[in-house]
Amino acid sequence: MKRGSQISAVVSETTRELLERRVRATGVKKGYLVEQALRHHLQALQELPTDVIVHPKLIVTRKSGDAILKEVEKARPTEPLRELLRDGD
Repeated sequence: MKRGSQISAVVSETTRELLERRVRATGVKKGYLVEQALRHHLQALQELPTDVIVHPKLIVTRKSGDAILKEVEKARPTEPLRELLRDGD
């Protein structure tokens, strides 16, 4: 078996805790989990169009937040949305 290379990366405390939790829950090694996640992510970036990639962290400035709020406040629910929310009544 070919030996792998070691990499070093700084991650947030939250990410580290998520990694630890997943390792404990599944019993897989950290290195294996990181390798699979990284391969999966890189393959998705390679194969999917860039406009469908949703990054896990979005930065909203005061200006863009105000613009989002204006759009949300003026939006009206569509009939399919009303039916979905009404489902079960």
